[in-house]
Amino acid sequence: MNAQFPVAVRIAAVSLVRDRLRNGHEIALLDLREEGPFAAAHPLFAVNLPLGRIEERIGGLVPRRDAPIVLYDDGEGRVARALPVLAALGYTDVSVLEGGLEGWREAGGEVFIDVNVPSKAFGELVEHVRGTPSIAAGELHARLERGEDIVVLDARRFGEYNTMSIPTARSVPGAELALRVRDLAPSPDTTVVVNCAGRTRSIIGTQSLVNAGIPNPVFALRNGTIGWTLAGLQLDHGATRRAGAPSAHNVDRARAAARSLAHRAGVREIGRTALDLLAAQAGRTLYRLDVRSPEEYETEHLKGFRSAPGGQLVQATDEWIGVRHGTIVLADDDGVRARMTGHWLRQLGWREVYVLHDWAALPRATGPEPVVLAAPLPEVETVGVLELAAELETPHAPVVIDLAPSPTFRRGHVPGAVFAIRSDLPAQAWEKGAGIVLTCPDGLGARIAAPDLHKQGVPVRVLAGGTRSWHDAGLPLETGLDENRALSRADDVYKRPYEGTDNATAAMQAYLDWEFGLVAQLERDGTHGFTVLEDVPCQS
Repeated sequence: MNAQFPVAVRIAAVSLVRDRLRNGHEIALLDLREEGPFAAAHPLFAVNLPLGRIEERIGGLVPRRDAPIVLYDDGEGRVARALPVLAALGYTDVSVLEGGLEGWREAGGEVFIDVNVPSKAFGELVEHVRGTPSIAAGELHARLERGEDIVVLDARRFGEYNTMSIPTARSVPGAELALRVRDLAPSPDTTVVVNCAGRTRSIIGTQSLVNAGIPNPVFALRNGTIGWTLAGLQLDHGATRRAGAPSAHNVDRARAAARSLAHRAGVREIGRTALDLLAAQAGRTLYRLDVRSPEEYETEHLKGFRSAPGGQLVQATDEWIGVRHGTIVLADDDGVRARMTGHWLRQLGWREVYVLHDWAALPRATGPEPVVLAAPLPEVETVGVLELAAELETPHAPVVIDLAPSPTFRRGHVPGAVFAIRSDLPAQAWEKGAGIVLTCPDGLGARIAAPDLHKQGVPVRVLAGGTRSWHDAGLPLETGLDENRALSRADDVYKRPYEGTDNATAAMQAYLDWEFGLVAQLERDGTHGFTVLEDVPCQS
């Protein structure tokens, strides 16, 4: 037993982790720090799972309790605290990375910055290998000003597009492009330009259309909205243009191209019987993902399938899939989006990718995606919003601690609430007679965290329904984050230089410069297993 850990643990050598990554064996390499430190340095296939979010997130990321897990931090002691949590949740194959992050470095492991790096590095590799066509912001602007026959398609999530977009652009999230482009640009003479905020979704979206064999000239907007901004051009804000329903004829054409691509990439098709066999197979981590839009998912979806819109799944695979080399089953209801997504996941090195080709007789569900919790929620004492509002007006008001992500806290919180990260909760800092009320946006994280304080003898309650219930009751919210009163540093969320409207020019340029160097980093790392399909497009 290692003295620094509360339980006997196995130590995983860096060489073992690298071998599993290279050789296609399942492994979940979990970084227990907050997203800010994670984004500053981590191995390529590390998945960020902050210590205080384990119970909320690990059920989706690592659904198989005997999957091989390797934990690390950077010497902060988070691994020691996580081990008993994982053991209590039933995870049985947990190791600790030898030497943590520093051990990875000392063993010659490559270290990456930013988030969703495998997908971003892969996008750069695709452009490098395929020579994905692109157009500079200034040239696109001039052509739009001249009134040329051009459609601009924004491959990001609708919310990102609504925040800022290229003038005239229409929201067509990545997996929708091949399904809908023929209706949006029916003339083969129409130039199609695909953009995102930076580079990856522009490149992958453009190459999707090239691979799918559409006859139009297709270009990625070079460097996306960042490139547009750096060129001194103005973005639109609040745009709501979306693609309409595709015509049956064009769906058939898109399906034929997607089927050909998926076959070439090695995506396999299965029905219900084969799906049941995969689910029953020991030693296999299975991810069932619905790649349609969130709105379609809520209308109706297959039970047991999570919502993972295809464009985002390719862009941020590690937000849904925690076990590298796990098995992926994709579903749609058109035969295009799952196959297009699958053909990219195969190139991203996922060895077993399946498309469910028939929904017949499979059980359905409606409504938003259920939260995948690794254990039942604990029983806790709650307080209603009106009762709490009244208590906050008294001399002995409780302390409200909000466990929301820091950007969410800044946008709105219960007046007087203090920001905290769950793993930093300092119970000893409060007079035990005052009591604490925990909250978070939906109340789930607060319910999970409450026993931590209760075990230390601190009177703790949870705001029923979370901060959302306070807002829904029409009570006022306070904005901002007073770092002098906060219980934690607001490093839980990495400030992306390609999202939002307040990014510094230097940060945007530095981000682009970093992306340009990712292909060389991949070569040095040597664990990625990426391949890029060549000799396409398919016949349209």
